[in-house]
Amino acid sequence: MAARPPQESLGNPKVDFAALVLANALLAVGPLFVRVADVGPVSSAFWRMALALPVLFLLVTRGGVPKMSRGVVVVLALSGVLFAADLASWHVGILQTKLANATLFGNSTSLLYPIYGFLIARAWPSQRQGFALGLATVGAVLLMGRSYQLSPDHLIGDLLCVLAGIFYTAYLVIIARVRETLSSWPLLALSTLASTLPLLVLALAMGERVWPGNWTPLVGLALCSQVLGHGLMVYVLGRLSPLVIGLGLLTQPVVAAAIGWVVFSERPGIADIFGAVLVGLALVLVRQPEAKPV
Repeated sequence: MAARPPQESLGNPKVDFAALVLANALLAVGPLFVRVADVGPVSSAFWRMALALPVLFLLVTRGGVPKMSRGVVVVLALSGVLFAADLASWHVGILQTKLANATLFGNSTSLLYPIYGFLIARAWPSQRQGFALGLATVGAVLLMGRSYQLSPDHLIGDLLCVLAGIFYTAYLVIIARVRETLSSWPLLALSTLASTLPLLVLALAMGERVWPGNWTPLVGLALCSQVLGHGLMVYVLGRLSPLVIGLGLLTQPVVAAAIGWVVFSERPGIADIFGAVLVGLALVLVRQPEAKPV
């Protein structure tokens, strides 16, 4: 792979971390738009891509479309298929489980992606980072445990969301590699383009309603989740470690739980609140500078 594009070679860790948190807060709003959209769940994923494309390519054309090798094109096409599989599984699961559950299980990437960093990328955690990951894991278990006990009917939706998390992990691994060659906006635009057609084909094959009567939720989904939320996620790839990105993903179920409480009366219990606090503490710990050896 070529070196990182020069305009993005330098980064501010505080800005990058703020971008990560904001990205996940914006992405956590996505399930709300999916629930209120008047099209099928896979169709809403298609419109998330299709409506974002004009904005993304407008941003790309301002800086010029980069030249790419055949290998990069193939990898981008694969990333599009993986992201389409992620969104299709997740959006169907969103309608079959609680909002917080859908976001939490869909972000099983928060554990899978750091594992990739440990085993493949050799990005081993420090003692403090390992403790932060442990806190976040306990918090995630508390967030998910009470929901299943109250409603076993959520199992299918939960499993679909876990499957989505597996697809999303594979997508992030591939995109992080291509990120070494392409800057964020061209990468996001081309990956979005590669996801659009597979989602449309799948929505039609499932017999879903594709054409909406109300465009507002879909426009919100495209701008909030794809252009801004996912755009910021692509931006931080390679700038932050897999562990930090994984922990950042756990802010999504916390935000989604708050939205579910306010909008759908999915009231959190003590375990949910304690789990959210642990996730917050983990994020604080992972941002503390490590003590330098004397």
